[in-house]
Parts: sequence; C-alpha cells; structure tokens
Amino acid sequence: MNDASDATLVLIARARGGDVDALNDLCARYLPRLQRWAHGRLPASARGAVDTHDIVQETLTHVVRRLPSFQPRHEGAFQAYVRQALLNRIRDEARKVQRRAPAEALDSAHPADGASPLEEAIGREAVDAYEAAMARLRDEDRQAIIGRIELGLPYADLAAMLGKPTVAATHMAVSRALVRLAQEMSRGRTR
Repeated sequence: MNDASDATLVLIARARGGDVDALNDLCARYLPRLQRWAHGRLPASARGAVDTHDIVQETLTHVVRRLPSFQPRHEGAFQAYVRQALLNRIRDEARKVQRRAPAEALDSAHPADGASPLEEAIGREAVDAYEAAMARLRDEDRQAIIGRIELGLPYADLAAMLGKPTVAATHMAVSRALVRLAQEMSRGRTR
C-alpha cells in the first residue's frame, strides 16, 4: 500500500476514479481479512467441490465489479457489504451441496474421519446462535465484533472504522460489545 493511513472510503473513491493502485490496495486490505473470516464457515460437505479461498477471491472480484454502484454511508459500510456478499456466496455453496446426491455409497466398514452428524449439528447450532445474537445487537456492536474478532483488525484500524477517538475507547467498545453478545446468546438459549 502506498499510504497505510488511507481510509477505505478514500480508496473506494480513488478506485472508482480509475486508480488501479487504490483498487489493488483495497483488495490487499480486504482479501486476508475475508479469508480469515470465511475460514471454517464453508460446510465440510462443500469443501471438496470448491475451495474457501476461491470463494473469497470470486466474491471480492464480484464486489469490485460492482464498486461503481456501491454507495458507502460510513467507514464500515464496505466491510459489511463485502462480508454479507461472502456470507451469501457461502450459503449458496451449502445449498448446492444439499441438492446434490452423495457421490458414492457409504461403506460401513470404513468409518468417516470427520465429525459425526451430531457433532456437525451442535456446531451448526452454535454458529446459528451466534449469528442470531449478532443480528440482535446494535450495528456499532456488531461492527466492533466483526472487525476485531472475525476479521482480526488492529485496534487502530478499528478505531478509524468505528469513529472512536482512541485505541483505548475502541478496546472498551469491543469489550462491551462482547459482553452484550454473550448476554444475547444466553437469552437465545432460554427462549
């Protein structure tokens, strides 16, 4: 990146204006974050047909092609947009696998190495509970958790994205958001 302090909105504006370096910087900034976020989200049954990294790259390419029509309203808008596009793509791949018949007959003499259906269901339930709890949070809390926990953003970048005055304020915002997430997940289990 030419200037590490370039905000995403500035990169988007420059990329729209035809600045190839800005477009490359934007992709370089978000590709690793999206790959970290997508890791483990693609169901195991879909991993043989498609690679998670391929899905991330295809999604980012699709988003970049639509960049001229994207209207960011705040610093975190692009992150939310590209994350939702990636989540939709992962869901599409999962649905494709569910529609396909098994490739070969199961052999009871050779047990599977992967998780059992019960283990997968429990894992899926945990992910569903997390996603439902995230949906009930305020947007700022959601962005703080996604940015720090799912994407692994440094607190300094997250401070700029959330409009926080200091790294300490950002750290506190993430901590409070995580407490609210835990409360929402607890409430979801009792419903």
